Amino acid sequence: MAGLMVFIVFIVIALLIGASCVKIVPQATALVLERLGAYRATWGTGIHFKVPFIERVARRVTLKEQVVDFPPQPVITKDNVTMRIDTVVFFQITDPKLYAYGVENPIMAIENLSATTLRNIIGDMELDETLTSREVINTKMRASLDVATDPWGIKVNRVELKNIIPPEAIQDAMEKQMKAERERREAILIAEGEKRSTILVAEGKKESAILEAEAEKQAAILRAEAQKERMIREAEGQAEAIMKVQKANADGIRFLKEAGADEAVLTMKSLEAFEKAADGKSTKIIIPSEIQGLAGLATSLKEVMANDSKPQK
Repeated sequence: MAGLMVFIVFIVIALLIGASCVKIVPQATALVLERLGAYRATWGTGIHFKVPFIERVARRVTLKEQVVDFPPQPVITKDNVTMRIDTVVFFQITDPKLYAYGVENPIMAIENLSATTLRNIIGDMELDETLTSREVINTKMRASLDVATDPWGIKVNRVELKNIIPPEAIQDAMEKQMKAERERREAILIAEGEKRSTILVAEGKKESAILEAEAEKQAAILRAEAQKERMIREAEGQAEAIMKVQKANADGIRFLKEAGADEAVLTMKSLEAFEKAADGKSTKIIIPSEIQGLAGLATSLKEVMANDSKPQK
């Protein structure tokens, strides 16, 4: 019975040891394996087996891109202005072996290296250039850190200046300058708005004057056309009246001819016409010679008849 218990315990211990020797490495992770304290291998994604007691996993390394935010570092510009700058470094482990054995504390090493590099770069630049050259500083720092961290199995992908904090006096001066700039821009915008308003008013008045002139022009044209139409209608009326008179005269003459009127009747009609003409306001009347003779004959007859009517002495 005791032997059976010992055998069961032995089997359980063997199973536990065998399970501990099986390692499954997940994606984007690497394991650094040591044998008797010396580097043995780097395990990538998948299932792996190690020799119990003489091999061990020395370090578990993530291969994902990592981000570390360093606190503000005091730096001095070329024109002796002290400011504080904090940086953000994006890096990735490319060689787990170098990362495990290259430096004792990689993150602290990157922080110190970042502060030193930043001081060197800012020391060659003046304050105004520092405030306006973030991209230049980022590029220089990334290049320097990438070269320096390569022996540690680290690749620096990007460096960003998170904050640039100048002294309070300079901050106050900058705020006053920004306020003055805002006020200047506001004044410019107001002036441009007033100018635009004046232009719009002038354009409105101009457009109104043009419309009024156009309306007056159209009204004058309509009045002229109405006057023209009235004169045409009056002329047409007068012409139509003359045509009717001429037609009536022609109809009368034709009627007399058809009725067989002799010369005496025609002469009498002429006399009636001249009688009507004499009733007018004309001071001079031209009478044809034929009618004049007839008129003289009538006068003579009138005188003879008057003499015959007088009593004989």
